[in-house]
Amino acid sequence: MTNCKMLTSSNMPNIKTKTTSMTNAMKMLLIPLTAPFVLSACGDEDNSQSQSGSEQSARANASQVDIKLFSLNALAKQPEIVDCTLENGDDAQCAKLVVKYLPDEMEIGPFCPTTLDDKGGIWDWDGTKAGLYRLDKAFLTMLSEQGYIFYDEDGTVHVVDNATSRPTVDHACIQVSEDQDVKITVLIPTTPVMADKATPMGVVSKVGIALAGVPIFSDAPSVQHTGHLPALDTCAGHVDPGGWYHYHGTSSDIDSVYAHEHVDAECSNLPQDPAGLFGYAFDGVPIYGSVDANNVMPTDLDECNGHTGLIGDSGVSAYHYHSTNEFPNLPKCLKGVVAKNNFSTTAQAGVGARPPEGTNMTRNEPPGGGRPGANNMSGNGQMAPPGFADAAKKLGVSETQLLQAMDDAGGPSADLAKVAKTLGVTDAELKAALPERPKH
Repeated sequence: MTNCKMLTSSNMPNIKTKTTSMTNAMKMLLIPLTAPFVLSACGDEDNSQSQSGSEQSARANASQVDIKLFSLNALAKQPEIVDCTLENGDDAQCAKLVVKYLPDEMEIGPFCPTTLDDKGGIWDWDGTKAGLYRLDKAFLTMLSEQGYIFYDEDGTVHVVDNATSRPTVDHACIQVSEDQDVKITVLIPTTPVMADKATPMGVVSKVGIALAGVPIFSDAPSVQHTGHLPALDTCAGHVDPGGWYHYHGTSSDIDSVYAHEHVDAECSNLPQDPAGLFGYAFDGVPIYGSVDANNVMPTDLDECNGHTGLIGDSGVSAYHYHSTNEFPNLPKCLKGVVAKNNFSTTAQAGVGARPPEGTNMTRNEPPGGGRPGANNMSGNGQMAPPGFADAAKKLGVSETQLLQAMDDAGGPSADLAKVAKTLGVTDAELKAALPERPKH
């Protein structure tokens, strides 16, 4: 037997999750350092060491993106593994997926109710009497009592297609029309690489892509920020101003949320499986439902709703995210490093919009949000409320700094004194710069 040494995370201090000198071949063997880590330092092993190598290979395979799992109904072309560059500068390999505006045969909606007598989708209300609600008469009349009036005297709801027209009322229910020509391209690292610190998910931050081929984003914009309500259907999805459908929740386990929150709704376009694999985050980490492989809800989740444990029915352990039974039931942050330029669409407007040259532009950017780089989109891809770009400029800070300070101080009802202190400005300067809140 050849005398050799097993290299583990405890005796390999020079191997890190972020390095530019490591070869691509070695990276493909690595899994997150939060999971058990074993590599062989020689080629001639005894039986026990060979078993350890097999376990390591299984762990790596369990934590890697499997492009064969994505729905054929969603794919605009065959998925492939391509070379890519991570945000930390590392060379890596990524799963490249090009998906349609909506998977074939997927039924979406309802979104906005037409009248108070109808039932629409859902909404996570963050004002007085906060919680998850069905879009129906009880919810809309409750908002009316708080000064947010979404309907006429005859009970007709103000429904607006935000992509083709602008609201003429203070409060409208947004229901966007689809654009069947849109294609979406995403890049997901095939093997997760852990970052130095987690990346928090803000408003409309990129989370990942579902196995159904539907993109996943974090919280939709607050009604208290924009004045309008971009309705979600009962699978926690809606259509972007660019014309493509996306989720704002772990939709394969959303019915667990409805049961927990006592909401009369159920998802109709995605089978429910609390223990199943929902999709992959943009850092390559898999997202599972609210229960683990033993059908038990984990109690050791970290700040991102992740932990190291058994991956599905693979029998091996690696880091992964879980949904929760409270909305939004997505990872609260990403532990890994994402790929550069990991999301783009051929859409005319909205998140990631890169329309082909010569496109006849017929769709609007959303109020308070749009394509990355637009004046109403912060540098980290979060959707900014209207007027925040001008406010940040007046205060001499970046829009991202202003948004983060507001979020840290309470979001829509932020403690402005705390925000001012964080930004190094006076209370009076902050109040003078900020846009007026939407009318009630």
